[in-house]
Amino acid sequence: MHAARIMTATLTDTPLNSLGFAKSPADTRVVVAMSGGVDSSVVAAMLKDEGYDVVGVTLQLYDHGAALAKKNACCAGIDIHDARRVAEEMGFPHYVLDYENIFKEAVIEEFADSYLGGATPVPCIRCNERVKFKDLLATARDLDADCMATGHYIQRFEGARGPELHRAADPNRDQSYFLFSTTPEQLAFLRFPLGHLKTKDETRALARKFGLDVADKPDSQDICFVPDGNYAGVIEKLRPGAAEPGEIVHADGRVLGTHDGVIHYTIGQRRGLGIGGLADPLYVVRLDVENRQVIVGPKEMLATRIVPVREINWLGDAPFTSQAEWHLSVKVRSTRPPREAILRPLSETEAEVELLTPEEGVSPGQACVFYAPEGSRVFGGGWIWAGR
Repeated sequence: MHAARIMTATLTDTPLNSLGFAKSPADTRVVVAMSGGVDSSVVAAMLKDEGYDVVGVTLQLYDHGAALAKKNACCAGIDIHDARRVAEEMGFPHYVLDYENIFKEAVIEEFADSYLGGATPVPCIRCNERVKFKDLLATARDLDADCMATGHYIQRFEGARGPELHRAADPNRDQSYFLFSTTPEQLAFLRFPLGHLKTKDETRALARKFGLDVADKPDSQDICFVPDGNYAGVIEKLRPGAAEPGEIVHADGRVLGTHDGVIHYTIGQRRGLGIGGLADPLYVVRLDVENRQVIVGPKEMLATRIVPVREINWLGDAPFTSQAEWHLSVKVRSTRPPREAILRPLSETEAEVELLTPEEGVSPGQACVFYAPEGSRVFGGGWIWAGR
């Protein structure tokens, strides 16, 4: 079924099935996290077709009334309906779990506070870390599942020291940046059956093979609880009065204009600053939340070489602090390729990352994900909390 398939014999001479268990698929229960999209639907259909004891679970993460306004939201009412329909067509049980309060407390509240603090948060990572791979995974265990499968494009291989996390075969679909905080214990229980596929077209072809109505359903592009990508609008609803006006100030101290709230700006932003007529383009280089100032400057001011990282989740074989330096590649934005770096541990959960080639637009609140210098292995990552 996928590249991580292992068919070696165990001590009992029972061959391992495609999910890595020494028993028949019919005796292997797998909970599939179903968002209603094509990816997780294909995972559920594929495993059911192989004879596994499949249980589908979909999370209701926020109010359907608001969600329905956004057709492609990841957990909107229509998506729950689509997931349920796939389960009915393929003949396996499906449950909808109300995680609205958990999601609000664990993801949305921090998202709002991070933006108010001048950071650029990545709520999808927190959702995987605090909801899907924590509470949902615990629910899967309560259902006596042997494992939980998702539609994420990432690979899991059995290494000499246990399960390893690897980038997806398709670099354009790879979701390792959003899954860096997956712990070794969680990885032991998780399966990612789509990680070996070369293109999204292969996934849609499988959906058509299984006769799924979601075969041509568009991918969701935005954060599920942020309609039309309007982050500032969501923040203003969650934190009334958050959009307080202030000044746009050049790094040399000149006041260039005014703004309607720091929450409308992100590090590296060039367009929409409202300070046209200048000879050279200016970028947002810093957000001074306390003084309600948006600091702008020339592009070269965005270059960052030293990146402090905390809340590190380490997936290497040797202990994180066993070396003074790790020579790895890192990603400081989901859309950028890994770049060479030196990782210097400061504690079990903190480090300083030195980028061998400075990066532009490094922002607090983003993730810094660690990769092997060569090959596809993911060594974890942490959260950027400042930069210089």
